[in-house]
Amino acid sequence: MAHLTTATGQFRVEIEGPASAPVLMLSNSLGTDLHMWDAQMPALTKKFRVVRYDSRGHGGSVANSGPYSIAMLGADALAIMDALELSSVNWLGLSLGGMVGQWLLAHAPERITRAVLANTSAYMPDARPWNTRIVNVQKNGMASITGGLIERWFTPEFQALDPAGVQRIAQMLVATPAQGYIAACAAVRDMDQRETVRRAQAPVLVIAGTRDPATPAKLGMELASLIEGSDYVELDAAHLSNVEMPDAFARAVMQFLTKAAKKPAAPKAKKAPAKKKAVKKPSRKLVKQAAKKATKKTAKKVVKKIAKKVAKKNAEKSAPKKSVKKVAKKAPKKTVKTVAKKATKKITRRIVRKTKKRSAR
Repeated sequence: MAHLTTATGQFRVEIEGPASAPVLMLSNSLGTDLHMWDAQMPALTKKFRVVRYDSRGHGGSVANSGPYSIAMLGADALAIMDALELSSVNWLGLSLGGMVGQWLLAHAPERITRAVLANTSAYMPDARPWNTRIVNVQKNGMASITGGLIERWFTPEFQALDPAGVQRIAQMLVATPAQGYIAACAAVRDMDQRETVRRAQAPVLVIAGTRDPATPAKLGMELASLIEGSDYVELDAAHLSNVEMPDAFARAVMQFLTKAAKKPAAPKAKKAPAKKKAVKKPSRKLVKQAAKKATKKTAKKVVKKIAKKVAKKNAEKSAPKKSVKKVAKKAPKKTVKTVAKKATKKITRRIVRKTKKRSAR
């Protein structure tokens, strides 16, 4: 399929891979087209039905005047999915394509199964370089910025190692429609998704380039920190890490997209609250019997205590035991009865408590 007409415009779309395989959608970087992914296609199509397209303003897709917004570009991606009758896809986007992926994760979470966000950021810290670039392209065309961008996109080592590969990307940049590029630059300049991207629910892998001056690794790490549970991989490359390190890039993507999903921990079964056993109250008969026994014992103890106290106060050390008994008899009956009653109440309470404990067991 070369071109696809959707609800938001016409886009160049290419589909490869097994028809029965899960779908993986690829979104290109600012200033390139769908062929930036050529080196990854052999690996990706082994496991996925790959849908790649030229983003609005790029390649063979609609390139109306702007400015564009990330929301507009996200709506384009959804329109392509709808036209192809894809309920959900895996997502792989680099630079601008990664920014579109962030918007989809936040605003259409049910459409994204897993997402790889490469060499991208949730925001651009400084708008001035973007304004300068827009003015430069307006005045002098795409060729005026090509040399400077190639220096930012690839390390000097890679430029020396693969000049043909670098030239191929430079040609994509020069061929990009100027008004489409300018409009897309405005979308990147004005974007700030630091709050909305926190809503991402799908598994996410963030790939950064250690030597990337366009979206430095610190911005990649910051993006990963905003997305709970995300993975992070850093490659020794500049901005177009998939072109500079094609094998390492494809390996990281495939490992992430094909790894088994983490099973959520099974919720612990809540123990049913133990039924409280009915506490049987001791019978009145039992309480009376215990009280009688307690009264007799207590009365005897009280008599002995009173006898000893009286004996110490009024009797001499050599006083015979009989005198102690006589004094004890004289102890007022009221005192004995009062103490006995109190003791009876205490013992009754103890018996009730013990009976309750036994019943609860």
